Amino acid sequence: MKVNKIHNYIKAVLDHMPTDWLNLTTHRLDIYNESLAKTEFLDEFQTLFNNNNAEASALNALPTAYDYIRLGHPLSSVLEWAIAKIQDVKSESVISFSSQTVPVLSILRANLFTNKNTQIVYTNTLPKSFNADLIKRVYGYNFELKKVERLEDVAAYDGSTIFISEHNQIAAIELNSNIDFYINLYHQLGSILIVNGAKNDQYISDIQHVRRRETIAMTPSNALLALNALTEQTTFKVEQTNLKDKATVLSEINTITNSATQAVVGSSGLSIQYAIMMGLIHSALDNHKGKTIKFIVPTNCYGGTNDQARRVAACLDHVDVVDLEVDGDNDMVKSIDAVLTKVAAEDAIPYIIAEIPTNPRVEVPDLEALKNVLSKKRKTASGETAIDPVFILDQTFCPNVHFLGENDTLSVVRTISYVSGSKFPSGGKCTAGYCVANKKAKDLMPNIALHLDLCDNEATALQYELLAKQMPSMNQRIADAYTNTRAFVNFIHENLSGAKINFVSEALAEQGFTPSVFSLDLPTKGDTAEEKETYKRALNHKLIDLMITKIPDESKYCVSYGQLKGVYWTIPATSTQGTTKEGDKDYIARVALSPDMDLELHKKVFLEFVQSI
Repeated sequence: MKVNKIHNYIKAVLDHMPTDWLNLTTHRLDIYNESLAKTEFLDEFQTLFNNNNAEASALNALPTAYDYIRLGHPLSSVLEWAIAKIQDVKSESVISFSSQTVPVLSILRANLFTNKNTQIVYTNTLPKSFNADLIKRVYGYNFELKKVERLEDVAAYDGSTIFISEHNQIAAIELNSNIDFYINLYHQLGSILIVNGAKNDQYISDIQHVRRRETIAMTPSNALLALNALTEQTTFKVEQTNLKDKATVLSEINTITNSATQAVVGSSGLSIQYAIMMGLIHSALDNHKGKTIKFIVPTNCYGGTNDQARRVAACLDHVDVVDLEVDGDNDMVKSIDAVLTKVAAEDAIPYIIAEIPTNPRVEVPDLEALKNVLSKKRKTASGETAIDPVFILDQTFCPNVHFLGENDTLSVVRTISYVSGSKFPSGGKCTAGYCVANKKAKDLMPNIALHLDLCDNEATALQYELLAKQMPSMNQRIADAYTNTRAFVNFIHENLSGAKINFVSEALAEQGFTPSVFSLDLPTKGDTAEEKETYKRALNHKLIDLMITKIPDESKYCVSYGQLKGVYWTIPATSTQGTTKEGDKDYIARVALSPDMDLELHKKVFLEFVQSI
């Protein structure tokens, strides 16, 4: 009776769910409370269930489900809730993944820090991408593998026991007290991890954080398939990957980036970044055994990049993170020169992660000077030739600019370019990201591809399909969005002279840097620095609230960029820089415009804001 009630309610929810549950890739900050991010959606969803309310208006009013789709979205959250109800466990104990390997890695990571033993038990087979030797050698994780005939054969163990099994439908499983973690694999959909028993509750947050930084939740489309299979009690009907879509995407990436090497496409930008980091660590172990690896990372860059780099370094004694000052009063080229000289003296391996243009200040370094400083020959303290750097370029803001071709700026430097696909490549349709190398870094790509596969983080079939549809129009959308952005920036200059706007110059635009995002440092007042900062922060919110209230169909309080329609507003310090150190956060407004928007209406409402202050 209880299970039937759950099935019937889920059916009603799927019939009335908002279309954004399936199609929106970024959270709405106007219905998002970060301190309650992991609980608020399901708490209110539970109330609707208790009242048997599946009305569209009630579902549409639910708060954002745990930040980005990477972390957990409405459909994956509902799937987890339903499985938890059927299993009679807490909803936070059920965690969905697009990957079949990363849930295993998430537990191994947690046990690394407590020196706890782990055994991985399975009946038929491990995930096809699971590579035990590499997981031990490159990731530094320790575990035992054990194959059993039946679930009942799993005995008590001094440590954590992970049980992995394959399934072709969503149904209740019998929980065994000797098993700490169940990882149920679902062909082409991903996996569901069940944390068994209160003694393992302390793992939940760590597992969720791995999903946040190194992979994504089961995608909305796959979560929908799983929910339909659950309610109908049928097996899955999953379409095979369309190899034509994948070939189209890889070809488009080569054309757009002016590169000749084969790209790889991951389930998200951070999935790609993780594959890059682990692939480069793998290459360093093979080619520079015994040397320390230094990931050189901007202090105020996107919080996911900052956090992930430090999370990787925390697991491995031979990996460190070095701060890089790039924005405002700091010159990226001078900072890189100083850091590389220091790293060379230590005879370490330099891997630099940097955004061009920078985020959120939208600054572009002197590219000729950047090339010279990256290709400069340096010496170790003992006078030996230092290891040359790999420049890992986050090109999300301007994916159309050529850095990698034979005659392009960074052709003489080992360079890997990567892009968050939820931005311009898909126009906000999916989270997939990609990376590609120039010829000098070509030999690094096989290991990056290997670790993308090991983590089972390749883009899904639908993600390839969406990229194949959207990427051919990307450069034109970039050009049109820049035109709107330049016009809006000029309008603000004319009507709010006291504001400081961070945007590319006309000269940089002529070089091809045509982003459609700018940051706005509003004029302030007060007798002390604290009063001025408080006033400015309040003014940021006043501006954003006015825009999204007056233009609700176009202006959104959101962190996206490169979207197909409308204007997205955010404050980096409270969104994209969530894990950045407080002193490096930017409490300014960041505005992202699209090619399809009512520019005159936005000017009109902005003028209302100016007149109100």
